[in-house]
Amino acid sequence: MIALGSDHGGYGLKQEVIKHLQEKGIEYKDYGCYSEESCDYPIYGKAVAEAVAKGECEQGIIICGTGIGISIAANKVPGVRAALCHDCFSAQATREHNNANILAMGARVIGPGLALKIVDTFLETPFSNDERHVRRISMLE
Repeated sequence: MIALGSDHGGYGLKQEVIKHLQEKGIEYKDYGCYSEESCDYPIYGKAVAEAVAKGECEQGIIICGTGIGISIAANKVPGVRAALCHDCFSAQATREHNNANILAMGARVIGPGLALKIVDTFLETPFSNDERHVRRISMLE
């Protein structure tokens, strides 16, 4: 199960991600927001992060205008490793090396075509389990 969240700036891209997940048969839960009306990104970043940290969802995707604010909010929750990615290499590397459990993106930074490729890369890339990466992640906790 994938937890999804966005503010008003990321709402449109989140709708594209939802369609994409549905086409792939991937289950998700939408933690808001639910319109383009101005709202506060920390609410939705925290909601997704808590769902992932509690194990209600395996991974999360969060979106705001830049991806920066919502990723900062999510990373305040213990056990969350939210990574802001605007390219497929970063999405792959953060899964392999950091075992990131939340993908953050900026809807005003990238278009939907690239965003969906980043989503696929993030969701399909496993953690390497290399000892050095396990050690480094434990240092973050």
